[in-house]
Amino acid sequence: MKTPFRLNEHPRRPAPPLAPPPEDYFDKLPLRVMQRVRPQEPAAAPLLGWLTALSAPLRTALASLLLLVGFVGTFWLTQRALPQSGAPLAATRQSSAQALAAVPRAEAVQYLLSDEAARLSLAELSETTVADHDLTSAFLPATDAEIQAALDEQPSVDVYL
Repeated sequence: MKTPFRLNEHPRRPAPPLAPPPEDYFDKLPLRVMQRVRPQEPAAAPLLGWLTALSAPLRTALASLLLLVGFVGTFWLTQRALPQSGAPLAATRQSSAQALAAVPRAEAVQYLLSDEAARLSLAELSETTVADHDLTSAFLPATDAEIQAALDEQPSVDVYL
């Protein structure tokens, strides 16, 4: 059996006197803690060290200038790639028309009907250079009177009128 323990029977030891804290200890404590906790600054890359030394507005102006130079350069290179006069453009149209004429008709039809991604939209067809030419003379080698006679011979249905 255990003997009962009573706290009142055990006197407390006298506490040693506490020394007062140094002067301004609590005033300097947050600064000392922050100095110990402060993370080390990462070493700046040697190539871009000058960029981090610039102010934020100056970096923004530099980025804007680089974008402008990139846009102007791209525009200038694109304009140089296009033919400048009408004669080279006509030669380009003729060479592309010859290349297209060399493709067998069955292969072209198979390509256009192959899948949904390869189909041409009306907008794409309207942008072709063929729309600039009068092609009716090649497809209809008849006079206006012959065309009108052929149309008059066609039966008309009253439903569509």
